Amino acid sequence: MSGDGAAGELSFYESIGGHATFEALVARFYDGVRADPLLAPMYPQEDWEGSEWRLRSFLEQYWGGPSTYSETRGHPRLRMRHQPFAVTPTARDRWLAHMRAAVLSLDLPPLQEGLLWDYLERAAHAMVNAPDTGRDPLSPPPGRSLL
Repeated sequence: MSGDGAAGELSFYESIGGHATFEALVARFYDGVRADPLLAPMYPQEDWEGSEWRLRSFLEQYWGGPSTYSETRGHPRLRMRHQPFAVTPTARDRWLAHMRAAVLSLDLPPLQEGLLWDYLERAAHAMVNAPDTGRDPLSPPPGRSLL
Protein backbone atom coordinates (compact mmCIF):
# COMPACT_ATOMS: atom_id res chain seq x y z
CA MET A 1 0.00 0.00 0.00
CA SER A 2 2.97 2.29 -0.25
CA GLY A 3 3.21 5.18 -2.61
CA ASP A 4 1.75 8.57 -3.06
CA GLY A 5 -1.90 9.07 -3.76
CA ALA A 6 -3.33 11.52 -6.23
CA ALA A 7 -2.26 15.12 -5.78
CA GLY A 8 -3.65 16.40 -2.49
CA GLU A 9 -4.63 12.92 -1.29
CA LEU A 10 -3.11 11.85 2.01
CA SER A 11 -1.23 8.56 2.25
CA PHE A 12 -2.36 6.13 4.93
CA TYR A 13 0.83 7.06 6.79
CA GLU A 14 -0.16 10.74 6.85
CA SER A 15 -3.84 10.07 7.55
CA ILE A 16 -3.10 8.26 10.82
CA GLY A 17 -0.60 10.80 12.13
CA GLY A 18 2.67 9.95 10.40
CA HIS A 19 5.88 9.28 12.28
CA ALA A 20 4.43 9.97 15.74
CA THR A 21 1.78 7.26 15.30
CA PHE A 22 4.23 4.64 14.06
CA GLU A 23 6.66 5.57 16.81
CA ALA A 24 3.93 5.00 19.42
CA LEU A 25 2.84 1.72 17.78
CA VAL A 26 6.34 0.26 17.71
CA ALA A 27 7.27 1.47 21.21
CA ARG A 28 4.15 -0.12 22.70
CA PHE A 29 4.75 -3.34 20.73
CA TYR A 30 8.34 -3.67 21.96
CA ASP A 31 7.29 -2.97 25.56
CA GLY A 32 5.42 -6.27 25.34
CA VAL A 33 8.07 -8.16 23.38
CA ARG A 34 10.88 -7.23 25.79
CA ALA A 35 8.96 -8.92 28.61
CA ASP A 36 7.92 -11.98 26.58
CA PRO A 37 10.05 -15.03 27.43
CA LEU A 38 9.43 -16.65 24.04
CA LEU A 39 9.89 -13.64 21.78
CA ALA A 40 12.53 -11.55 23.56
CA PRO A 41 15.38 -14.02 22.88
CA MET A 42 14.70 -13.73 19.13
CA TYR A 43 15.80 -10.10 19.23
CA PRO A 44 19.35 -8.80 19.68
CA GLN A 45 19.35 -7.88 23.36
CA GLU A 46 22.03 -5.25 22.90
CA ASP A 47 20.17 -3.53 20.05
CA TRP A 48 16.52 -3.00 20.97
CA GLU A 49 16.71 0.50 19.47
CA GLY A 50 17.88 -0.98 16.17
CA SER A 51 15.01 -3.49 16.19
CA GLU A 52 12.54 -0.69 16.85
CA TRP A 53 14.03 1.46 14.09
CA ARG A 54 13.85 -1.39 11.54
CA LEU A 55 10.21 -2.23 12.27
CA ARG A 56 9.12 1.41 12.47
CA SER A 57 10.96 2.38 9.27
CA PHE A 58 9.61 -0.64 7.41
CA LEU A 59 6.01 0.08 8.45
CA GLU A 60 6.32 3.79 7.69
CA GLN A 61 7.62 3.05 4.21
CA TYR A 62 4.99 0.37 3.55
CA TRP A 63 2.19 2.77 4.45
CA GLY A 64 3.43 5.68 2.33
CA GLY A 65 5.96 7.39 4.55
CA PRO A 66 9.65 8.00 3.94
CA SER A 67 11.62 5.34 2.04
CA THR A 68 14.39 5.34 4.65
CA TYR A 69 14.12 1.59 5.23
CA SER A 70 14.92 0.60 1.65
CA GLU A 71 17.54 3.32 1.30
CA THR A 72 19.33 1.92 4.35
CA ARG A 73 18.64 -1.83 4.20
CA GLY A 74 17.55 -2.57 0.65
CA HIS A 75 14.50 -4.65 -0.22
CA PRO A 76 12.64 -5.78 2.92
CA ARG A 77 12.81 -9.55 2.08
CA LEU A 78 10.77 -10.29 5.20
CA ARG A 79 10.72 -14.09 4.90
CA MET A 80 14.47 -14.25 4.32
CA ARG A 81 15.22 -11.94 7.25
CA HIS A 82 13.07 -14.08 9.57
CA GLN A 83 14.43 -17.45 8.37
CA PRO A 84 17.15 -17.76 11.06
CA PHE A 85 14.43 -17.83 13.73
CA ALA A 86 11.92 -20.58 14.44
CA VAL A 87 8.74 -18.62 13.83
CA THR A 88 6.18 -21.13 15.02
CA PRO A 89 2.42 -20.65 15.19
CA THR A 90 2.85 -20.06 18.94
CA ALA A 91 5.49 -17.37 18.34
CA ARG A 92 3.26 -15.79 15.69
CA ASP A 93 0.32 -15.72 18.08
CA ARG A 94 2.43 -14.11 20.82
CA TRP A 95 3.74 -11.53 18.30
CA LEU A 96 0.17 -10.80 17.22
CA ALA A 97 -1.02 -10.41 20.83
CA HIS A 98 1.62 -7.75 21.50
CA MET A 99 0.93 -6.04 18.18
CA ARG A 100 -2.82 -6.10 18.79
CA ALA A 101 -2.34 -4.32 22.13
CA ALA A 102 -0.14 -1.77 20.37
CA VAL A 103 -2.66 -1.17 17.57
CA LEU A 104 -5.53 -0.78 20.04
CA SER A 105 -3.49 1.74 22.05
CA LEU A 106 -3.50 4.07 19.03
CA ASP A 107 -7.28 4.52 19.20
CA LEU A 108 -7.54 4.81 15.41
CA PRO A 109 -10.85 5.15 13.57
CA PRO A 110 -12.29 1.68 12.82
CA LEU A 111 -11.54 1.68 9.08
CA GLN A 112 -7.91 2.68 9.55
CA GLU A 113 -7.46 0.27 12.46
CA GLY A 114 -8.90 -2.52 10.33
CA LEU A 115 -6.61 -1.80 7.38
CA LEU A 116 -3.53 -1.71 9.60
CA TRP A 117 -4.50 -4.82 11.55
CA ASP A 118 -5.37 -6.80 8.41
CA TYR A 119 -1.90 -6.19 6.99
CA LEU A 120 -0.10 -7.01 10.26
CA GLU A 121 -2.08 -10.20 10.72
CA ARG A 122 -1.43 -11.40 7.15
CA ALA A 123 2.27 -10.55 7.43
CA ALA A 124 2.59 -12.44 10.72
CA HIS A 125 0.98 -15.55 9.22
CA ALA A 126 3.37 -15.35 6.26
CA MET A 127 6.42 -15.39 8.55
CA VAL A 128 5.65 -18.80 10.10
CA ASN A 129 8.49 -21.10 9.07
CA ALA A 130 8.48 -23.89 11.67
CA PRO A 131 5.84 -26.10 13.27
CA ASP A 132 5.05 -26.11 16.95
CA THR A 133 6.73 -29.11 18.55
CA GLY A 134 3.92 -29.93 20.93
CA ARG A 135 6.07 -29.14 23.97
CA ASP A 136 6.31 -26.00 26.04
CA PRO A 137 8.44 -23.65 23.89
CA LEU A 138 10.02 -22.22 27.05
CA SER A 139 11.26 -25.57 28.39
CA PRO A 140 14.54 -27.14 27.31
CA PRO A 141 14.53 -29.89 24.67
CA PRO A 142 14.16 -33.45 25.98
CA GLY A 143 17.36 -34.64 27.68
CA ARG A 144 18.73 -31.12 28.15
CA SER A 145 18.56 -28.78 31.08
CA LEU A 146 18.63 -25.02 31.25
CA LEU A 147 21.77 -25.13 33.42
